[in-house]
Amino acid sequence: MLSNSPLPQGSYRALAANPNNFARESAIDELARQGRLDPVDFRERNLEDPRLRRVLGAVTGRAGWAQRTASSGRGFGVALGLEKNARVATVAEVTVARDRRLHVDRIVTAFEAGSIVSPDDLRSQVEGAQVMALGAALFEEIHFDNGVVRNPRLSEYRVPRFSDLPEVEVELVDAREFPPAGGGETPMIAVAPAIANAVFDATGIRLRTLPLAPTGKVPARGSA
Repeated sequence: MLSNSPLPQGSYRALAANPNNFARESAIDELARQGRLDPVDFRERNLEDPRLRRVLGAVTGRAGWAQRTASSGRGFGVALGLEKNARVATVAEVTVARDRRLHVDRIVTAFEAGSIVSPDDLRSQVEGAQVMALGAALFEEIHFDNGVVRNPRLSEYRVPRFSDLPEVEVELVDAREFPPAGGGETPMIAVAPAIANAVFDATGIRLRTLPLAPTGKVPARGSA
């Protein structure tokens, strides 16, 4: 049902697909961990969509998933998604310091949106989506107090800065057998769950709410 919003509205990429996919891919990762299975192997066992299988293989190969090495405070996470007839898979690599300060070191994304018409433009769309998704995943939120927005300006609303940006890698998958689909929204939806799953890999702390680290630090165990 439509309703009149008391607040000004603007455009945003992927809308409900972002939190919905976060919930799904976090739960899938949790199931894999409960079964003591590699999160990629678990997905491969249960995937029926060949296009999702293809992007999963592309991203894990590009990210070196099989060669990753565990170390204190360092974690790797993977997430998939499909939206608007496109498929995406993302691997995130994070470091969590002793004081629980979180830094995303690397994001690798494989994206398939049917036939690629303009590779450079598509790559730019995917890269931009990764940066936008990083802000929503880590710290973007509106603060309300008695119905008043307390951070209405960009000087008060936290968005990604250059110092926040990880190494971003994009692997485009050209599926000539399918017509072109949009590239502006779907690349966003696997970033937040990939980061959350990487945080769990690094710390054993499962974050179930967004943003994941609004203060820049991973919440203490049991608080998320």
